[in-house]
Amino acid sequence: MAEDAAAPTPPWAGLFDLFRIGIGPSSSHTVGPMIAAARFVSELPDLPLLSLAVDLYGSLASTGKGHATDRAILLGLLRERPETVDLDAVPALLADLRATRSLPLGRGRTVPFDPEADILFHKGTSLPRHPNGLTFRARAEGGAEIRRTFYSVGGGFIVEDGEAEQGSAPATPSVPYPFGTSAELLALAEAAGCSIAELQRENERSLRSDAAITEGIRRIWSAMRDCVDRGLGQDGELPGGLRVRRRAPGLHDRLLRRESANTADPLHGMDWVNLYALAVNEENAAGGRVVTAPTNGAAGIVPAVLHYYTRFVTGADEAGVETFLLAAAAIGSLIKRNASISGAEVGCQGEVGSASAMAAAGLAAALGGSNRQVENAAEIGLEHNLGLTCDPIGGLVQIPCIERNAIGAVKAINAARLALHGDGTHHVSLDQVIRTMRDTGRDMLSKYKETSEGGLAVNAVEC
Repeated sequence: MAEDAAAPTPPWAGLFDLFRIGIGPSSSHTVGPMIAAARFVSELPDLPLLSLAVDLYGSLASTGKGHATDRAILLGLLRERPETVDLDAVPALLADLRATRSLPLGRGRTVPFDPEADILFHKGTSLPRHPNGLTFRARAEGGAEIRRTFYSVGGGFIVEDGEAEQGSAPATPSVPYPFGTSAELLALAEAAGCSIAELQRENERSLRSDAAITEGIRRIWSAMRDCVDRGLGQDGELPGGLRVRRRAPGLHDRLLRRESANTADPLHGMDWVNLYALAVNEENAAGGRVVTAPTNGAAGIVPAVLHYYTRFVTGADEAGVETFLLAAAAIGSLIKRNASISGAEVGCQGEVGSASAMAAAGLAAALGGSNRQVENAAEIGLEHNLGLTCDPIGGLVQIPCIERNAIGAVKAINAARLALHGDGTHHVSLDQVIRTMRDTGRDMLSKYKETSEGGLAVNAVEC
């Protein structure tokens, strides 16, 4: 993607922008298109329509089938939302739409819509603003066409042509501590005499009450725990044709047997971290409910490190969980603002790398690290994911994505420990690493950015 000095700067992203409850397998390919489809159909004018079609471009066209983009769009056109859709009802909803080839629009209106013919994958064609582009077209009686183009820019965020990127905060947020760089974040926190997590909470208070913040964090943490629990309870193969078997249930049984046998293993805790990450991302690959953290493809890292904190850290409590997520959100906001969290834009360094940095910062903060140690933890977590490509085999969020989350979670814990063993002094700043990630993503060939046209996607044999 060529640098554009006039491109708008994304707004400050709050905790509830970066951590959203949605469905798998991809925030950019599933959650974003689903939200865009629901927005389009909900805002259609109240007049008879003769046809409706959806055009997919760039990465959405290249790997949309493997990422269930078409399925997500159908659910969105049915006005379902990622955070509330009844997953058990989805098969019947889609089967009915495919059988009737008619989309209900409300007030007794319908429009002919054949999911197989009216969702078009324009492989090899990209729109100029972002690799994840999709256009909705509806034709009204009399021949007038309603056309709207959206971009799914990562983490479930969508942008329509002609508008700036939107989060839950306005483009120029009225927050008490607006920060655009980690240097500004550290300086503001030092001047205010508060931690990064406390500063982030003060900013969140400008958007919602303190009680609402706490309740929202509890809801996010509960959804993360539910996702792990469901991942541990499901067995069998993941959908998509690669015949990847879920490993989390078997690993869970082995770890429980080891504990009951009192078998000593100095890396016992790491096995549990791997387990938590696998459970989340296997559930994500199956289209289950996950929390974008900050994306679906990297959704297992923050929950795995949070589970590590609550299970293995003496004195871990709910206040520590809040501190963790608030500090993680501050770091995620910086990365999203100054680089990208989209694999289609900068490769997997923007997904797993960002999540690893956020989790490292969160853990360092929950363990009582200073602000400079927290920033250092994030810097280490991101620096050692620089250059990471996004090359899913078969366009599915399975190989290497599931294992990559386990590795990213362990990296995050190690990054936090390295930072806490120091005093926060380090040569490379988080700002410098974020800029490097942005530049590396711009230089990265498109075949390594979620198109499944390079790397493992072409060198590993599908089975």
